[in-house]
Amino acid sequence: MRDASGKAGRNCPRCPRLVSFRAQWREREPDWFNAPVPSFGPIDARVLIVGLAPGLQGANRTGRPFTGDYAGNLLYATLLDHGFAHGRYQARADDGFGLVDCRITNAVRCVPPENKPTTTEIVTCRYFLAATIAEMPKLRALVALGRIAHDSALVALGVRRSAFVFAHGAEHAIDGKAFFDSYHCSRYNTNTGVLTPEMFRAVFTAVRAYLDR
Repeated sequence: MRDASGKAGRNCPRCPRLVSFRAQWREREPDWFNAPVPSFGPIDARVLIVGLAPGLQGANRTGRPFTGDYAGNLLYATLLDHGFAHGRYQARADDGFGLVDCRITNAVRCVPPENKPTTTEIVTCRYFLAATIAEMPKLRALVALGRIAHDSALVALGVRRSAFVFAHGAEHAIDGKAFFDSYHCSRYNTNTGVLTPEMFRAVFTAVRAYLDR
């Protein structure tokens, strides 16, 4: 379900496979969040980070994007280092950690089996991504974490994917906004060396430089 503001309701029925998976985990772990994960951070932020989808034992458990899983450790440390966050990240939604001039969302709001949403699910959930982008009055920069987030964010912005090729560290200009690409900060990417902490931090150094122009 969705309300007029474009928010996914707790029992959003739009993706049957994800609804079924969510129901299984509600029964198995009733104390977990187990619902579409809302965006995190101030609506008047100038930066929007777009991830893929909630992790099973991360955001799906805690209810906050990138909270409680490996990817969050690098992401939130990097945001702190670049002045986009405050507090101490302790991998809990109630840790008091907050974002500064930055917001985080996902291309798909519900946790998918094996962390792999289908093409149909990505397309179906894009309604909420587009609504998130549209409701941010001061948005100046987007950061896409991975190719799926890149592609979905481009379509949500109303531009052709073929016009903006994904590459780590790439910066695109789209309708007066800057669009930055990064490999996803997943455990797999960092463990295999596809993405190093230095590579990831360089993206946010570029974002900060853009905002400070």
